[in-house]
Amino acid sequence: MRLVAPRDETIAQRLADELSAVEELFVGELASDLICVNELTRHVERYRGKRLRPMLVLVSGMATSTDGMTLTPNHRVLATVVEMIHMATLVHDDVLDEAEVRRGGSTVNYLRGNEPAVMLGDYMISHAYHLCSSVESQSIARLVASTTNTVCEGELLQLANRENWQLDEPTYFDIIRRKTASLCGVCCRLAAMLHDAPDSHANALESYGDKLGIAFQIVDDVLDLTGDEQTVGKSVGRDLLKGKLTLPLIHYMQSSEVVQKQAMLELINQVIEDGSEESAAAQEVRRIMVDTGSVEHARQVAQTLVQEAKDALAVLSPSAARQLLEEAADAVLTRKY
Repeated sequence: MRLVAPRDETIAQRLADELSAVEELFVGELASDLICVNELTRHVERYRGKRLRPMLVLVSGMATSTDGMTLTPNHRVLATVVEMIHMATLVHDDVLDEAEVRRGGSTVNYLRGNEPAVMLGDYMISHAYHLCSSVESQSIARLVASTTNTVCEGELLQLANRENWQLDEPTYFDIIRRKTASLCGVCCRLAAMLHDAPDSHANALESYGDKLGIAFQIVDDVLDLTGDEQTVGKSVGRDLLKGKLTLPLIHYMQSSEVVQKQAMLELINQVIEDGSEESAAAQEVRRIMVDTGSVEHARQVAQTLVQEAKDALAVLSPSAARQLLEEAADAVLTRKY
């Protein structure tokens, strides 16, 4: 399911056709002559969800074309590459978080164990670069590689700050800018580069993608804290269990008195000790986050970022593709999964 359904029927059909082509390329690239490998890669199908990143490549490509619709074969290739990289990070994230559910189904690590899951993630990363090497531009290939390095740095920075109860907002934003927003931003920049668009357009689109990506991760973190597994479609409450502070909790800790902070730390430690996102302590943390306005603070930050993302698109000529990018940004704020 996509993040947003286009209103314009022409661009809707074009996007649907291109996403189908990306899906075909994705499956074909991962195909192996080994049955065991093909059986493992079939598990990736349940990880395919909003397809935000390939959509950003394709629609940004349309938005920077002369007729508002044209794409090159390399747009399709890069849309597949970024989706493959993203899928690999999800498989690895589920191992790190010991998650059991993704997209309403069982995770690879839950079904097959951590070792096959780690190797599957590595396999997809390897094939992403194999496919990316078919793009002749070395600068584009290096930008994809550099961004993947940044994503890994973000994950490592987050791991380094587990159970850091003094985590501040600047560090939190650095984490999510690296691990989530950087790939969204480069999706948009790459699409513009393939059309030799002016630097002003490429920069504006990258800014749009960065801000959308940060807003997306903030909303994702709020859903992990306040959502339920059936609606969200994946394991929730994992951030608390793994000692990862996200924006609502950071805001609460920074705006509370010492006694309140200490009480919250005791609750969080109880959640970790209980080992359950459904424990009484976990439910109390959620209640406090909502009642004190910390969840609303996070949502307001996401809303501001979405508006800034949309504002960045003003440099582009009006088109159905630009409108779709604006609608995609708005949809980040209303998603429930």
